[in-house]
Amino acid sequence: MEEREPLASLVIGAAIEVHREMGPGLLESVSQKCLERELQLQGVAFQAQKRLPLICKGEVVGEDLIMDFYFPDRLIVELKAVEKLLPVHEAQLLTYLRLSKTHTGLLINFNVPVLKDGIKRMVL
Repeated sequence: MEEREPLASLVIGAAIEVHREMGPGLLESVSQKCLERELQLQGVAFQAQKRLPLICKGEVVGEDLIMDFYFPDRLIVELKAVEKLLPVHEAQLLTYLRLSKTHTGLLINFNVPVLKDGIKRMVL
């Protein structure tokens, strides 16, 4: 994945660094702030807590969808701090990918002993 998707690899590396530093068991919001800081330190441009317009039958009906990290037209990262990733988490990321017309997403669960076991790459 590193050669094909350098941005995804960079984000995974930053998430691993945060997990190594902070450990598992923190709230999702804490992991979010720490990953934001790590990406800033690495000079990576991103949009945190990016609102996604909700469009129904061609009309905007709200902006109730919030992506944890958005790298415009390249990558969406959705963070979790749960016991286990569930199909609903995957469906959430796939919906964000479809609505934003983004091809690749990462689902990262920080509540695992080894972070690589909590990462799922998804492609639309």
